[in-house]
Amino acid sequence: MQIPEGIVSTIWPSVQKQCARFGVGFDQWQDDLGELILARREDGQYACSVGGAVLSIPRQTGKTYTIGWLVFALCTMQPNMTVIWTAHRTRTANETFQAMRTMAKKPGVASFIESVRATNGEQEVAFVNGSRILFGAREQGFGRGFAEVDVLVLDEAQILTEDAMSDMVPATNAAANGLVIMMGTPPRPKDPGAVFAERRRDALANDPDTLFVEFSADRDAQLDDWVQLAKANPSFPHRTGKTAILRMRKLLGSDDSFRREAYGIWDEVAGLSSHFKPGQWSCLYDPFVPEGSVVFGVKFSVDGALIGVCAAVKPREGPIAVSGIRLASTGEGFSWFVELVKAQRDHLVQVVIDGRSGVSALIEALDDEGFKVRVKAKLPARFIRVPTLAEYQEAHVIFERAVQDGELSQDGSATLLDQISHAVKRPIGTQGGYGWGGIGETDDVTLLDSGTLAVWGARTTTRRANRKVVIA
Repeated sequence: MQIPEGIVSTIWPSVQKQCARFGVGFDQWQDDLGELILARREDGQYACSVGGAVLSIPRQTGKTYTIGWLVFALCTMQPNMTVIWTAHRTRTANETFQAMRTMAKKPGVASFIESVRATNGEQEVAFVNGSRILFGAREQGFGRGFAEVDVLVLDEAQILTEDAMSDMVPATNAAANGLVIMMGTPPRPKDPGAVFAERRRDALANDPDTLFVEFSADRDAQLDDWVQLAKANPSFPHRTGKTAILRMRKLLGSDDSFRREAYGIWDEVAGLSSHFKPGQWSCLYDPFVPEGSVVFGVKFSVDGALIGVCAAVKPREGPIAVSGIRLASTGEGFSWFVELVKAQRDHLVQVVIDGRSGVSALIEALDDEGFKVRVKAKLPARFIRVPTLAEYQEAHVIFERAVQDGELSQDGSATLLDQISHAVKRPIGTQGGYGWGGIGETDDVTLLDSGTLAVWGARTTTRRANRKVVIA
């Protein structure tokens, strides 16, 4: 669970009382969830207004019941509220609408309802105070074109594309206190679940503006372990019985699906895609490498088996240019890198090296070959630079922004392209810092890390190209 920062109050007690007037009650976990979703900061804004409420909750728990009554109560309490409830599939959207149509007929609720409409493909619950809940399926294009939305519920969030998000989420920006609720189960490998997975990943990296709630069994849980099922599903067994669970397992067919849908267990790489958007790196391609100050970034893989080297050139004008030089086995030694340093002596201003397995060995290799690094001018910046943890984190922020803002060019290295297309953020430290990791366990990002260090060195070094580095 990740709870947003700055919470001072919640309007859930008022919603809970309104639901009690409807004749509706909640279990403790539902009360706790409602308190967090409707928590507010000092300025009265929802604490998760920026990052949203992201819920990874198995089937048959009562999440639709909880969120459904939450928005029903809000609509009766706040005039002229607009709620958009979307699912990916038409069938799911229809099922949700039918459930809420039944809710609207409840004796304690009926007096608040103006009409329930299900004609001409328009499904809507309208309230006498001008509020309304509209239902539809994203696969049919529903959700586009709304000017002002107070609450956006994105059901089946495991099947949620960036295009759908860009179509709908901006509509909440016009609301005085917009709220986005994403809820779903862990995505299947074939699902377009990148958005859901990225929101989960950001939350687990301690995003201060996001509420993230995940119900799941232990990763190694056995599928016939009812204790683990109860851990994943707070409604079992008092509301959702064994028969319902066994029926779900029978209908889902595969054990992998059951692990995701009933136990809430995420696949190691389910729904993940590169942190960088498709084409974002390719659009920076420029085969021309300018003249300027050169920085080498050197990264050793965690296991010490690989060394990645990139160069970053900082010209007098224009963006920094990064080139993937080589990804090699450390078993080959470092003589090739020593020759590379020698060849670039007239333009090289810094070498940034990181990796527990190889920093000392590489520096020793330079020394063993007779390269004693000195500079003709007294400069505070080091020629060989081993970044601290804070500097390593800073390097990744600088690199990411340079890519996003187009303040970087790259010469088309195939290995760099491959690694950036499989790169995701991995948390480093406890203060929100991050580095690069691979989507899958076998995806390597050593060369990408070396490029990140090279760009950071070129951006931050105080050495100048006309202060020649002398390698004696």
